[in-house]
Amino acid sequence: MKPNNIFPYTQIRVARPTQSLEKIIEFYQHGLGLSQIGSFDDHGDGISGLMLGLPTEGYHLEFTEHKNGRDCPPPTKDNLLVFYLPTTQLRNQIVERLIGLGYQIVEPENKYWLQHGITIEDPDKWRVV
Repeated sequence: MKPNNIFPYTQIRVARPTQSLEKIIEFYQHGLGLSQIGSFDDHGDGISGLMLGLPTEGYHLEFTEHKNGRDCPPPTKDNLLVFYLPTTQLRNQIVERLIGLGYQIVEPENKYWLQHGITIEDPDKWRVV
């Protein structure tokens, strides 16, 4: 049975810790081209971070880093963040920019993405298609 009402969210934030915030900024902001839409520096618990996304949308990514470090277990190879882009040309420009920054294309675990995307690992080994 389908619900009768739409869930009335106003924003979605996907948050995750990192031990390499500067490299994350390089990958997502300079490589992928996401905009920084907010940040905070040591909000009282030794945690700093930033939010990256598309300024006109109600969703974004948050990356946090603790000044004393923290356990950030590696993801599986099938943990994916998938971006759907309007053209292959734009996708190729982004891939070339990421390769220029030193990131490499990796073979996806799910073979569907061999034909329908290009997979690259971010500095924390999370995969972006």
